Amino acid sequence: MGGNSEQPGIHTYRSLAEDGHFGSVEPPERHTGRLVMHSLAMFGREFCYAVEAAYVTPVLLSVGLPKSLYSVVWLLSPVLGFLLQPVVGSASDHCRARWGRRRPYILTLGVMMLLGMALYLNGEAVISALIADPRKKLMWAITITMAGVVLFDFAADFIDGPIKAYLFDVCSHLDKERGLRYHALFTGFGGTLGYILGAIDWAHLELGRVLGTEFQVMFFFSALVLTLCFMIHLCSIPEAPLRDVAEDVPPRRAPQDALLSPDRMYEYGSIRKVKNGYVNPELELQGEKIKNPVEQAQRKMTIKSLLRALVSMPPHYRWLCISHLIGWTAFLSNMLFFTDFMGQIVYRGDPYSAHNSTEFLIYERGVEVGCWGLCINSVFSSLYSYFQKALVSYIGLKSLYFLGYLLFALGTGFIGLFPNVYLTLVLCALFGVMSSTLYTVPFNLMAKYHRKEQEEKKKQTRGGGLDSSGRGQGLDCAALTCMVQLAQILVGGGLGLLVNTAGSVIVVVITASVTALMGCCFVALFVRYVD
Repeated sequence: MGGNSEQPGIHTYRSLAEDGHFGSVEPPERHTGRLVMHSLAMFGREFCYAVEAAYVTPVLLSVGLPKSLYSVVWLLSPVLGFLLQPVVGSASDHCRARWGRRRPYILTLGVMMLLGMALYLNGEAVISALIADPRKKLMWAITITMAGVVLFDFAADFIDGPIKAYLFDVCSHLDKERGLRYHALFTGFGGTLGYILGAIDWAHLELGRVLGTEFQVMFFFSALVLTLCFMIHLCSIPEAPLRDVAEDVPPRRAPQDALLSPDRMYEYGSIRKVKNGYVNPELELQGEKIKNPVEQAQRKMTIKSLLRALVSMPPHYRWLCISHLIGWTAFLSNMLFFTDFMGQIVYRGDPYSAHNSTEFLIYERGVEVGCWGLCINSVFSSLYSYFQKALVSYIGLKSLYFLGYLLFALGTGFIGLFPNVYLTLVLCALFGVMSSTLYTVPFNLMAKYHRKEQEEKKKQTRGGGLDSSGRGQGLDCAALTCMVQLAQILVGGGLGLLVNTAGSVIVVVITASVTALMGCCFVALFVRYVD
């Protein structure tokens, strides 16, 4: 790397042409403050997720949503996300905006999250003020609330991929691991604060009387936290715009060796970027030669080529995605219905009773206590994320992954078999272990896969071998993150049928336990671990 000239506060690196075959280095080490700023997006996202988890079921029930439409709400957003997530991931790999590849998508999805919350938390109040006819008011209240839930879920699920890809683009391998731990840490903090605020009885406080209802109070806090967190996140680490390729790369350059030959094929999400002499290692090793910058700018990944790229994923990526799917299916089976489980099973309340009835008030009390359980989950998620680095040095990444699934399976199993208030709250700590595991270990493995491939390609090239199987990190992250949407599809489509068949929501936690046990076996037998 030596010999680089750099302006104060600005890191520059030699390009491939300047420093030989592989003279470029990883991005500079990022200060802890920058990684914390970057992680605040996860804080804001999880805060809003916590508000939704605490309030979406009561909101949907309060507007009179028919039981037949309940699963539809949970299915629409993940279906759209599962179909479009890889498309957007690939599009962000090729985005040529001046602001960078990932941040335009993060900003757009953040605005969509804010709009979705405004609709589902305020929709009923707005419709009640505008429409007097009870039948029309009911129809429009249900429609607006459903639209808000779907829009929020769609954007909140979608945004994780660009955030992770943004981190991977601008950080070295060590900083990626640090950044993922900070992401999990602030995810827990955000969820904790969201659940605490959700557990407060705002109707009897001055702020609740001023703003109208507890739903408006939560929208006020959610909008404030989300806006501040995403403003800081978007200004955290500079991102090199892809379109600088056309400005910085000479139109013609003699190839140095076969790696840069012009007839190399683009494969799974491959892409190249040069920015002010800095070549991202992911992009440097793609084995691409930009013959014509204008032609490169116009190149689009079609749906057909995208599907072909996803199908041709290396096996270890595919197994990682499947394990992620199993984990999220188990986790969401429990978390999406947890407050409802507390209200109906643990407290034996009735959400369909009249709002001034004893049964409904008992159900609401169960929902509030469920929020405290979710708060415990978030606190332990943060604590576990903090100690992960120490744990992995003793037990290894494989055992860490396995342990998260196993503890969650045991916790949900005991809650289903013994639905006691205090036991349930204590075992919520094990949910936090699973949450932290899902947010860190799979992406940690992906970062290790990328690093291993880059090292292997360097050796192959020096030995005369050729390899063009590089992938865009945006597409990789999208393929992993869209497993969350697929899990939501399975949960939304399958659990409603199971609950109706069993006649009780207790089947939800039993399903979560069994699925997590299956995940333990898959994590131990099929997932590839890189030293």
